[in-house]
Amino acid sequence: MSGQSLLVPGRISPARAVPSAIPRPEYVGREAPSPYQGPDVQDPETIERMRTAGRIAARALAEAAAHIEPGVTTDRLDEVAHAYLCDHGAYPSTLGYRKFPKSLCTSVNEVICHGIPDSTVLRAGDIVNLDVTAFVGGVHGDTNATYLVGGEDAVDEESRLLVERTREALARAVKAVRPGRRVNVIGRVIESYAKRFGYGVVRDFTGHGINSSFHSGLIIPHYDDPNATTVLQPGMTFTIEPMLTLGTHEWDMWADNWTVVTKDRKRTAQFEHTLVVTDGGAEILTLP
Repeated sequence: MSGQSLLVPGRISPARAVPSAIPRPEYVGREAPSPYQGPDVQDPETIERMRTAGRIAARALAEAAAHIEPGVTTDRLDEVAHAYLCDHGAYPSTLGYRKFPKSLCTSVNEVICHGIPDSTVLRAGDIVNLDVTAFVGGVHGDTNATYLVGGEDAVDEESRLLVERTREALARAVKAVRPGRRVNVIGRVIESYAKRFGYGVVRDFTGHGINSSFHSGLIIPHYDDPNATTVLQPGMTFTIEPMLTLGTHEWDMWADNWTVVTKDRKRTAQFEHTLVVTDGGAEILTLP
């Protein structure tokens, strides 16, 4: 594993403004979102709006990722994603969600998820996950990916393979989605693949139902959870977002109550798509 020093919190800049004409999710300005009371299966009109939200999220992610290079701060990546979302009429779903202060999550090296963009400067050899969600048309589209700072030659092989294999774990999980199967088939596929390389699979942070609600209450574990018995049905919309680690799946949380790091401080990678179950499998909604 890379011998670079562990991450420490940086300075967080003020929250960025969103034009008043862009509709906000209902939770903005509140302590927490209202509980979702709707169905897991969405109608065709809602799914079409989610295609739009997912496409904008994917393009915002790609735009921010294009600015990843040594010397760039994670706050700068937040600025880029925020501008792209606003320019396309979308609200950054993370901004104000349970008081999260930024417009995307940036999780570097040992950060599993929910890293807050700040003055942290990316270094050659780092890996960084960007997690972007767009709210537009009354629905959310959620996606993330992990990138190599400085390119393949700058990142150690162990970290590079972790990133590559986490991407593959997501792809395999998406292919496993079929109507009539139980949700735990998703985690079974991810966990069995990760075990081939001795990776940890994070258990306490999961995929989730998504639609007009950022997190609808439907849980998508990334390990083979025997309690995940919900049967997949056409029209169900949710995320799959495996988090694999070079060591333990256990974690600690920083004092900011958001940033989740591996307990052994070994590196971790994550990839995510929002998808809808179809008659024949799954359609990814977060493609650019």
